[in-house]
Formats: sequence, C-alpha cells, structure tokens
Amino acid sequence: MIFEAGFAATSSEWYKVLPSVARRRRACAYDRAGLGWSDFGPLPRDGEAIASDLDEALRAARIPGPYVLVGHSAGGLYARLFAKLQPREVVGLVLVESSVEHQDRRFAALLGRTAGSLSPQVERARVCAAAAARRALPSLDPSLIRCGPLPGASTEARRASLSVANWRTQQSEAETLWGATSDEIDENGPSLGGIPLVVLTAANNGAGADASLWAALHRELAARSTRGSAQMVEGSGHMMMFDRPDAIIAAINEVIAATAGRK
Repeated sequence: MIFEAGFAATSSEWYKVLPSVARRRRACAYDRAGLGWSDFGPLPRDGEAIASDLDEALRAARIPGPYVLVGHSAGGLYARLFAKLQPREVVGLVLVESSVEHQDRRFAALLGRTAGSLSPQVERARVCAAAAARRALPSLDPSLIRCGPLPGASTEARRASLSVANWRTQQSEAETLWGATSDEIDENGPSLGGIPLVVLTAANNGAGADASLWAALHRELAARSTRGSAQMVEGSGHMMMFDRPDAIIAAINEVIAATAGRK
C-alpha cells in the first residue's frame, strides 16, 4: 500500500489513515523529492520524474509489489501515471479528491479563462523561493506573509517555509501539472483497463458552483476502468484524510478485496 500526497503536501497528511491500514498490511507513505524530509530532486518535477523516483525508492527500500496506490488531489495524477508505467506492479487504485489531466481546460471551458489556473500557486512559490534564497524568511513584509508558516505550524511546516528546495519544488510541480504531467498521462493512454479503482469525491469540497463539474470529472475518471466506481463522501471537504479518514479506509479495503487472488 503506497500513499501519494497532494500538491505541496507530505507523508504526514496521512496520519489519520495510515496507522489503521498498517495494522493489517504493509503501508508506506513518502515525501516526494524537494518536499518534507526528502532531498531536492532535479527539475522539472513532472509526473514522469515523480513516478521514476517512486519506482527507484521502492526498489532501494526493497518494498516489492504488487501495490495498491492511494493518491490525494494532484497525487492522484502521479498515482495514475505510476500505474500506467508499472502496470504489472499496481493492482489497485484509490483516488481521493483527485485532480484530472488538463483540469484547467475543463474548468475554463465552462467557468471562464482563469478557472482552474495554478498561476497563483506558481507565483507564490516563485516569490517565496527567491525570499528563502536571500534568507528573508520568515518575514512580516506584507508581500511575504503568504510564505508562512501559519501560527501553530508543525516543525516540518516551519522548516519547509524556509526551504528554497520546497518552494522550487512547489513551483515546478504547479507549472507542470496541467502541462507536461497531463501530457504524459495522455501519451500513456487514459484507459486504466480492468484495475480495481475507487474515486472519492467530497460532498463539501468548497467548489461551490464547480461542484457538479468536479463530480462529473470524477465519474469520468472512474469510468476509465471497467472495475471503477465513483463515490460521494458526505461530511468531507477537499482534505478528506482529515475529515473522513474512515471513508478512505473503507475504499482501500474495497479495492484490496477486489484484488484478491491477483498476483
């Protein structure tokens, strides 16, 4: 069981899910290169680079497949790409509030040109990386307040807010998510064949007028496997691992049950 965190997030986001799963099976969460406690990786930080890093890390740690991957938000794209590049190793997928390829185009077509754009995230990471490089963080400068950390932040979050590698990684992931990473998924084909797949959508994800589009995109995503299902999760926002860890655990168990007997 491999857990892939969302954009700018780390393995710690799974703290309500992983211990329960690990009682019955081996469960591993990791920090992508440049995030959390991992070393900075070569740019760009696109999907194929991330999938390749994960493959090398699993081999180095001697954690053999088969794997069930759990991906949150942008991590859903990375999990899908890993599954496409390692089809013999991945036997199931749980996608939690998953991003979809070229998401910005889908949102822009219905909601306006800037809908779904990651430009604010790219610009924030660029500004904060420059400030971190000149050791100007933390800062009370209004233009740098957004670099954090927030009051009460964890040691990990405080460390990340001062890290040039963290901000450059965020910038590269955001720059490539709707571009190179989405293109790589296209190149490897959208179909997920017959892999057991559950796509979880938060009923209260804060999308507002976008909620129906978000749910429709997730139904499309689930339909890419002949054994896929899309499930609406009540009482949850986008950070479902905090709001409804039980729903994620149930989906994991459902997928594992569907993989029984597969080598």
